[in-house]
Amino acid sequence: MNIVILSRNSNLYSTERLIEEGEKRGHKVEVIDPLKCDIIIEKEKPTIYYKDRYLDYVDAIIPRIGASVTFYGCAVVRQFEMMGVFTIVTSDSIQRSRDKLRSLQRLSKAGIGMPKTVFTNYSRDVEEVIEHVGGTPVIIKLLEGTQGLGVVLAETKNAAESVLEAFNGLQARVIVQEFIKEAGGADLRALVVDGQVVGAMKRQGKEGEFRSNLHRGGSANIVKLNHDELKLAMNAAKALKLPVCGVDMLQSARGPLLLEVNSTPGLEGIEAATGRNIAKSIIFYIEKNSHKK
Repeated sequence: MNIVILSRNSNLYSTERLIEEGEKRGHKVEVIDPLKCDIIIEKEKPTIYYKDRYLDYVDAIIPRIGASVTFYGCAVVRQFEMMGVFTIVTSDSIQRSRDKLRSLQRLSKAGIGMPKTVFTNYSRDVEEVIEHVGGTPVIIKLLEGTQGLGVVLAETKNAAESVLEAFNGLQARVIVQEFIKEAGGADLRALVVDGQVVGAMKRQGKEGEFRSNLHRGGSANIVKLNHDELKLAMNAAKALKLPVCGVDMLQSARGPLLLEVNSTPGLEGIEAATGRNIAKSIIFYIEKNSHKK
């Protein structure tokens, strides 16, 4: 098969691993920068032009679209879909997952547990917002933040008011969530492929840090998920129509609580922590499903 990885950097660990496993299985794998693709739209003949050629020979794509290029990246994925090319995640599901608010609304309707969350339109009544999530401390998140950026722990009412007023002044949209103290600065990342959990790790924030993201200096170890955690990960992936994704959750006194779902999860942390060959699972998923496009 001709497999295209849509990525702006062919030297990233995840991209290199997908190339390696794809080639081992006898596929031709190439990396294409989605921002350098021209989308040609005409009646009954959608095409993509890249550098000096038309991409009319592609069987499957693996989108590795960064958050900053979601709009154009998804337009390229959508064009491949119009051309009848199989994709491991659709343009619609990437956009759905990137919109934190929209995701949480869908996931809550699907009956998935999550920290109590409030979204408000630059509300002046900060005290009321804090009460809605059960009082301080609270977590304040920028809707567009990734990798733990734009996430603040406000331990007092005054701190929460200051942060919310600052974000409101910048016209930045935020959500306010209850702080799950018993999680102890740790979270779980489950990697879902073809609707099943193929690996999971527990990420622990460094001393004094409530965010567990590996980009923030956290550490990771393999973990065996319990029944409720497995169910949450698979149900969240299903609700957002993401057959391949990373599901982040917290362990709380009332069971696992969903943090977010990542439509282009990195493979380095989870492969290192678990020793599992996640890239191979993704290639197998393409082989099994690409004929169903």
